[in-house]
Amino acid sequence: MNQEQARLNMVESQIRTWEVLDQTVLDLLLTIKREEFVPEKYRDLAFADMEIPLGHGEAMLAPKMEARMIQELDVRKTDKILEVGTGSGYVTALLAKLGGQLVSVERIKEFSQAATRKLAGHGLQNVQLITGDGAEGWPAQAPYDVILLTGSVPVLSNAFQEQLAVGGRLLAVVGEPPVMTAHLITRVSERAFNSVGLFETSIPALRNVKQPERFVF
Repeated sequence: MNQEQARLNMVESQIRTWEVLDQTVLDLLLTIKREEFVPEKYRDLAFADMEIPLGHGEAMLAPKMEARMIQELDVRKTDKILEVGTGSGYVTALLAKLGGQLVSVERIKEFSQAATRKLAGHGLQNVQLITGDGAEGWPAQAPYDVILLTGSVPVLSNAFQEQLAVGGRLLAVVGEPPVMTAHLITRVSERAFNSVGLFETSIPALRNVKQPERFVF
């Protein structure tokens, strides 16, 4: 398989057609080799429009979802970033290339260790990988200019919003299968937040997160 042609096809046929038009993001997708972050046995599916199993019941998001999330956050070189769910480390690499200091929290040690090796191979020195539970964010290093949840939550804990700096952006997919909505939340002042529903989707859930209150009859 011609990987460079497959990568270009992924960008042109999947990602650009899903309203990802920011040239900086598109160029980055052509630069960071996605196949290097995919488990060996699924390497031939690195550019497919699908979620790829990572083990431990987790999955790598589809390329268009990764790209759309990155675009919507409008990451800048001066941004301090929190990523909840390192997973394969691919989105971590994209964020690290675009932003400043990056804190990425992953509860599965095996994933953090693998991501450490991969990111080092790409010369990315601005990433702090933490093995821990980011279900309520990572307040120890807040505030952040950008927060990305790489898995969905049934309801969004206020803890994430409170860890944003003024002007900071949070992207979270909120809801339960089969329909969830990607929300972009901006902290416009110390006490005020603006939330925009971007698109409907359905992605795997983060673990241990806040659950909605259920009526008991």
